[in-house]
Amino acid sequence: MDRPVWLLDVDGVINVARPGWGGVPRRGTAYSGGDAYRMRWAPALTDRIRALHRAGGVEIRWCSTWCADADQMERLFALPRLARAWSGHLSAVVAAEAKLAAARRILAQERRLVWTDDVETPTCGPVYDELTEGGRALLIAPSPRRGLQPDDLTAIETFVSTSVNEGLGGPAEGADLPAPGR
Repeated sequence: MDRPVWLLDVDGVINVARPGWGGVPRRGTAYSGGDAYRMRWAPALTDRIRALHRAGGVEIRWCSTWCADADQMERLFALPRLARAWSGHLSAVVAAEAKLAAARRILAQERRLVWTDDVETPTCGPVYDELTEGGRALLIAPSPRRGLQPDDLTAIETFVSTSVNEGLGGPAEGADLPAPGR
């Protein structure tokens, strides 16, 4: 099985009002369609995202209304060029549908999924059950004011380093299990 794919949103996930992380947040400006947008993020968060990318255990893809302007995010957050879930400008309504379609596409390709989005990532219900069946997906919907926190990154790092059969979806294939009745 290929390495997992992390669908990464921006607003409410990285760009947040109160990022925390024990340090002074960074601020910057991103531009889209001729408009300027103030951004605020925790450098420690982007450091951990960068480290996960460099380690190579997960493929990170922007999955945000910022996809068409993801170069702005990479510049501000000092991240390398990451893949995009799509390339054009999408409205919030169309992006919501595109995000779920991207998640389903990854799972249909027999790849594991990490999805971080403050609004679109389901936390319960039939879509949540569908996506997390068999332990193949880690879905994180952070608080839109705080975004991803250290515990969220620890969960992602653990998920990425653990195979689906090592406790996420059951015993590892070929694991020695006690015989019934023992």
